[in-house]
Amino acid sequence: MARTRSIASIESEIQKTEAELSALSKKYDETAERLKNLQKQKQDYENRQIIEAYRKSNKSLDEVMIFLGE
Repeated sequence: MARTRSIASIESEIQKTEAELSALSKKYDETAERLKNLQKQKQDYENRQIIEAYRKSNKSLDEVMIFLGE
């Protein structure tokens, strides 16, 4: 015969699981924010590289835009 659990035992496990879920949610949010910041840093770096290459190229803006297909 299966053992039945008490309501207190079930509620205790619910609270524990909710606390774990809350901690994981906080960790997820922090990690997602860190990823967003890193992606922005990468984009900023790439933008600087493109601007520097443009400045060194001695090409007009129109020439660069044609090359890029814009």
